[in-house]
Amino acid sequence: MTAEQGTPIDAELRAEAAADVTLNAEPTRPRWRQIAASQVFITLGFLLVLIAVFSIMAPDKFGTVKNLSLLAQNVAILTVVSVGTTFVIATAGIDLSIPSGIILGEVFAANMLKLIPVGDAYAIDISADETTLLIIGLALAAALFAGLLIGTVNGLLVAYLRIPPMLATLGTLGAGLGVALLVQKGVNVATYALALVADSDLVFGMSNLVMIALGVIVLGWLGMHKSVFGRHTLAIGSSEEAARRVGLNVPRHLLKVYIVGGVASGFAGFLSLSYFTTTSVGGHSTDNLQAITAVALGGTSLFGGVATIIGTVVGVFIPAVLQNGFIIIGVNPYWQMIAVGVVLVIAVALDQWRRRAQNRR
Repeated sequence: MTAEQGTPIDAELRAEAAADVTLNAEPTRPRWRQIAASQVFITLGFLLVLIAVFSIMAPDKFGTVKNLSLLAQNVAILTVVSVGTTFVIATAGIDLSIPSGIILGEVFAANMLKLIPVGDAYAIDISADETTLLIIGLALAAALFAGLLIGTVNGLLVAYLRIPPMLATLGTLGAGLGVALLVQKGVNVATYALALVADSDLVFGMSNLVMIALGVIVLGWLGMHKSVFGRHTLAIGSSEEAARRVGLNVPRHLLKVYIVGGVASGFAGFLSLSYFTTTSVGGHSTDNLQAITAVALGGTSLFGGVATIIGTVVGVFIPAVLQNGFIIIGVNPYWQMIAVGVVLVIAVALDQWRRRAQNRR
């Protein structure tokens, strides 16, 4: 029985976690107080305060359904990336190669989608014919393969060659961008929007792109909080040595985690191309920092072992709400960078304080 499948290993991990909770938790502390003191709750409260303030200051512009729907649409692609990044950071790792995964996903998919003749149509209709549907499927597969490739290289470097995650993913960032530039000769490829992604038809008040992002969020939440894979991910982040001692194949699991992050980036590249209709070989340069910031703001520990998918989603919205609100009320949007920086420092400081408090018990 393997480490990934063996219930005895999983039982040992749960027993070890339960023992740790017993030793470190405060038995007399009510559950509602634990929730209220959590970083996710604090970050969510901060987000709701921001929304309330901007809605009061500009009720006819910020607080409208149209603006809030547009806001959700604008962060949908970053949300997909950030969900994948949460798994990596949960293991005490980091992934700086996100831009290369997104751009390679765009480039690989674009070279497939441009084979579809669309005539004067604005968007590619997936119901047009079987050939069109096949090419779209191949484009999606190509984007996912690009992310898989980046994630596999990252995982091999980190898990088996023991190269520090920051250096390993920094190397694949440069290499991936170089490959994209070579393939496209430094020129972006224009294609047509994919109707399934780009259509503005609303489902429950949300665009198709937002619905796709919601699907990724649900999958990420189930994978992190309701599966053996998630428990093993958090176990490695808490103590790689302890996870190894109970029989978990740490290198193999780390490889899978980095593949998850890479595939998420490739899928984000496909969504970006489908929505914006062009590759962006020189773009996405700060997507890695935005994703890492969102994960940290949401309450996932940069030191590993603690992760929350819902918190990551909240963390994605904070910079977007600040930027959107500042523009609407006429404040220089560059203040958003300062505000996010301050909030990020506070979030990391809270994480450090929490870890020290646990160690003192």
